[in-house]
Amino acid sequence: MWIYILQGIGYGFAAASQPGPFQTYLISQTLTRGWKRTLPATLAPLISDGPIILLCVLVLSQVPLWLQRGLYIVSGLFILYLAYGIYNLWKTFDEALPQVETGIQQSVLKAALLNTLNPNPYIFWTLVTGPILLAGWRESPAHGIGFLAGFYLTLILGLAVVVVIFGTAQRLGTKLNRTMLGISAIALLCFGLYQLFLGLF
Repeated sequence: MWIYILQGIGYGFAAASQPGPFQTYLISQTLTRGWKRTLPATLAPLISDGPIILLCVLVLSQVPLWLQRGLYIVSGLFILYLAYGIYNLWKTFDEALPQVETGIQQSVLKAALLNTLNPNPYIFWTLVTGPILLAGWRESPAHGIGFLAGFYLTLILGLAVVVVIFGTAQRLGTKLNRTMLGISAIALLCFGLYQLFLGLF
């Protein structure tokens, strides 16, 4: 069983440390809302990944090309929408102003929607972690559960560390905070355009 837990930890760490739209969204939320209000959004994969795992592991042997392209397009448009919102925050950013952001529950749901529309989890669970989960489950359900526990504990802890680190950076001044927010907007713009490119070409 330990081999599956260790594999889950390893893949969870890789998923948390890999730059992507979800991590960039968490960083931008941290810069505008603070780490304490953003921290619950790190739980979003627990909401979004259940249906993804069921679809990829139990129903599909591989992600169909049409579904992958469609997800890239929808994901790209949604990421561009988020980038536009962060750009507007960057234009009017003032640390002294109260933040008129959505509540914690809505923030978690928005993060979960972003993760659901992102094709990467589908590909990841179909080609990488899905076969490991199935192999462990066939040996014993406890092995499969151990793999999932190791993966999600490490993933969520890793995302929480990222949020806290960038939350600490808030104290370094308004100018740096605004610059980092601008970088987040540009990064999301690039991710969105890249997703559209993958979906259309």
